[in-house]
Amino acid sequence: MARDHGGNLDQAIRLYGGDPAAWIDLSTGINRVPYPVGTLPPEVWTALPTRSAMAALLEAARTAYRTTAPIVALSGAQGAIQLVPLLARGRARILAPTYNEHAAALRSAGWSVQDVTSLTDLAGADLAVVVNPNNPDGQHHSRADLLALVPKVGRLLVDESFADPVPEQSLAADAGRPGLIVLRSFGKFYGLAGLRLGFALGEQTDIDRLTVLAGPWPVAGAAIELGRRALRDADWTAETTQRLVADVARLDDMAMKVGWQLIGGTALFRTYATPDATSAQTQLARQQIWSRIFPSSLHWIRLGLPGTPQEWARLASACKVE
Repeated sequence: MARDHGGNLDQAIRLYGGDPAAWIDLSTGINRVPYPVGTLPPEVWTALPTRSAMAALLEAARTAYRTTAPIVALSGAQGAIQLVPLLARGRARILAPTYNEHAAALRSAGWSVQDVTSLTDLAGADLAVVVNPNNPDGQHHSRADLLALVPKVGRLLVDESFADPVPEQSLAADAGRPGLIVLRSFGKFYGLAGLRLGFALGEQTDIDRLTVLAGPWPVAGAAIELGRRALRDADWTAETTQRLVADVARLDDMAMKVGWQLIGGTALFRTYATPDATSAQTQLARQQIWSRIFPSSLHWIRLGLPGTPQEWARLASACKVE
């Protein structure tokens, strides 16, 4: 399976030229209005992270995710995706189409992997994987339906990388029960993907094992400090969620005017059906706006949300929207 990703701006520049600073990268679901970094204390760069600093980060995450479940901080949700397959080995089933790193990581760890297209088809797996809300089509499943699946599988892994704007959909509060692991991404909603911060929540035995597998310093000092600040900032979270919801409606309206049909998405990205996705991507790229298309579809194109009035104006111009 191809491990293709958004964020591959090097490819865009190789194909279409231009200065990296001039490009608008909408190929990911990363918030382009990031949490303000501010000033960081020197010790986050010069000293190894302390246990007390990590404990403060984990407590901030529990509060933000509305849970008391055991939790471990890792190098992005991707860090957890790489480690969870090491907890066991057997038959994995993944609700597809979805983020392709789950299948790739499982196969690399020796799992037998099968893609399925409905929740009911996941039953009987040693590990079932659901991305909720899903990337790239935005499909989401109720908490009740997901929790009903837990006793029917060895483990249920729910990847909630895009769940920050919809906390009512999250299973984080249920993550302490046996057989359930929930992943959260920090970098997408907070717009700080370069920090490489994410979390896994689950029952104590699984989290203890993931903590051992991650090693003594799985997260950098700057990520610990900024993560703690951002996760405790409820006002910024509320204001950002409100803005993203409005921006999603704005992007959908723009897409409708050029004849694209909404497939789905989240508050951080939208996926549309176009007559020809490659042509649509090329049209935008010639204006130095990078988007995401998929090997599995000739028609789907995914866009993140512009972050400034200037970016919105450039996108409208590239799409020829008045």
